[in-house]
Amino acid sequence: MTLRQAVQMALRQNPDIALARLDEDKARQAVRLARAPFTPRITVGSGLAYSYGFPMSIEGSAPSIVQAQAAQYLFNRSQSLTVAQAKEDARGAAIGVAGKRDEVAYRITSLFIDAERAARIGALARKDTESQQKVLDTVRAQVGEGRALPIIEKTAALNLARANQLVGALDEDQATAETALAIGLGFTAEDRVRPTDEQRTLPPLPQFEDQAVEAAMGSSNDLRRLESQVAAKQLERRSESAARLPRADLVAQYGLFAKFNNYADYFQKFQRNNGQIGISFQLPFFLGPAVDAQVRQTEVDIAHLKLDLNNSRNRLSADLHQSFRDVRKASAAADVASLDLEVAREQLSVTLAQMQEGRVTMRQVEEARLVENQKWIAFYDAQYTVEKAKWNVLRLTGSLVKAIDPQP
Repeated sequence: MTLRQAVQMALRQNPDIALARLDEDKARQAVRLARAPFTPRITVGSGLAYSYGFPMSIEGSAPSIVQAQAAQYLFNRSQSLTVAQAKEDARGAAIGVAGKRDEVAYRITSLFIDAERAARIGALARKDTESQQKVLDTVRAQVGEGRALPIIEKTAALNLARANQLVGALDEDQATAETALAIGLGFTAEDRVRPTDEQRTLPPLPQFEDQAVEAAMGSSNDLRRLESQVAAKQLERRSESAARLPRADLVAQYGLFAKFNNYADYFQKFQRNNGQIGISFQLPFFLGPAVDAQVRQTEVDIAHLKLDLNNSRNRLSADLHQSFRDVRKASAAADVASLDLEVAREQLSVTLAQMQEGRVTMRQVEEARLVENQKWIAFYDAQYTVEKAKWNVLRLTGSLVKAIDPQP
């Protein structure tokens, strides 16, 4: 896959994003649950019973063939604020999904770059082992002819072993990164996703560092999520304080009576269909210390969240400034690696020309090839370091997904 294809697939089927979406759906259902008492709740059943003597009530209702009850909140400030809190929690859950998308996109990008680096540098390392093997063969021949010391052969063998060790380590790194990439895209641990060989343009960075920090403060999903949590807690505190306010409920009841319950014997008039509707008023008179304790606990939670929010702002600003410094250092290192590679290539060209003139041996040519190959490895390492540092800047500014996929 290309990087864009990998990120697009991850945003569609990554397990972490799917879990965040489930949490968002659960939060939306919590809004419906909190709002439910403000809609009529009607229950229909029967209180069918035989009465001997005076018709007494059963569970608060007179014996009846059919009975129905209805209730609905008309005014309940505490519950209204609970609904507002649930809506804010749902908004926070939606922000959490967006934050998880950014997190997954950066993780997939890092894994993709790691897998790509291991594959590309692994190919160079295998060329390195070929050159090391040629050097070892040449040295062995020279030792056999008595034109070189045995220590030189041992040194060449050590260099070959180190090159093989590097190839093995890079192959393991590539397998690990490709497996992690497959899992991040929603595949199984037995699958592997391999980056295609593509030429990518490095993402452009914001021109001014301070403006980037300011933009990140306004667009950071982590900060927005914490702000939503603070707002939800403030609504929770208001809801707990509103427990002292009066409330009004709509109540209604219907009962179908029967004569065998002796109503005609004990009441002046018997009526089969009976009903009532009205409003129930409740005024809290003495609630004890529980409400004050709950409010105080919530205020402590709010203070804790505000401290977390302030720390997150400072941490984001520091991380963003550090990421810009990392980009500058990586870019400088990449420039040095590029010049170093250019020198090695020129030196190899000179050595090849000298070999044609009979002035240097094949061993010296292979050693020059080794140097060039190592400079290529250093050059690619520096390029990947620059790219990773730039993606980190875009992650912190909240523009990584858009930079990878401008039209999602």
